[in-house]
Amino acid sequence: MQDDDAVARALDRVMPRRLHELSATTGLPVVFGGTTRTVGDEQQLSINQLIGTFGDSLRLLSVLTGRGLGGAAMARRIPCRVSDYASTPGITHDYDHVVVEHERLASILAYPIVVHGSVRGVMYGAMREHRPIGDVAVRNAGIVAANIARDATALLDQHAPPAVVPPAAADAETRAGALLELAALIESTGDPELRERLSRIHDSLSGVRPAAARTGGEAPALSPREVEALQHVAVGATNAEIAAQLGITVGTVKAYLHSAMRKLDTQNRARAVIAARAAGLI
Repeated sequence: MQDDDAVARALDRVMPRRLHELSATTGLPVVFGGTTRTVGDEQQLSINQLIGTFGDSLRLLSVLTGRGLGGAAMARRIPCRVSDYASTPGITHDYDHVVVEHERLASILAYPIVVHGSVRGVMYGAMREHRPIGDVAVRNAGIVAANIARDATALLDQHAPPAVVPPAAADAETRAGALLELAALIESTGDPELRERLSRIHDSLSGVRPAAARTGGEAPALSPREVEALQHVAVGATNAEIAAQLGITVGTVKAYLHSAMRKLDTQNRARAVIAARAAGLI
């Protein structure tokens, strides 16, 4: 894995142009962002890219993991948005003196940028009116975040030695692909008996207990990656965008979602999100 400085330099090169794209595609007039570095046992974001701000009060602002809206996005690894930053109870208000008093920002979206599986930056889109930031804007921001991660990864790979995939990671990818292929076979067969037999095999290989074996009210046990995938689906991300954010292949994303749908006893992504929310999993 590349060190913090190398990733930060790559992101600093690609982020300015993409932030203009973020403003254009979301309609948010104020956009800013920065890169993270490891400080002690946590990640710290330093904001250094500004477009549409009143001044430089946000420049070089340090945001700690879990603090403020950007820190929440870093900790949760998912986009976070508010329509009234000053009064939102679900975040800390360490940075109100800059965000509210100096910049007078109200509705804000913070989107984590994931490079090689780790949050290495955060981009923000904001407006000074108290209007909700819609799902379409969040979806477009996800595309921009994926593009930033892709561009930075391409720069890093130009100077990196050929990667050697660890055997365990290769086995996981192979297993996920096999489960995906088996799930597709289950969906395509018209023989009820064969479908049931294949479903039992799929459940056994993926570690899923049959629904009948679960007690009433017990939430199905989703893996952390399945939960992450569903969290991204909940904000409208495509499989390609999820793959870019999690640092995995599109095929692996599909395998995680198929497994989650099977565990939740649902037939599509949207119903899986509803079921996961009802069970308190996302």
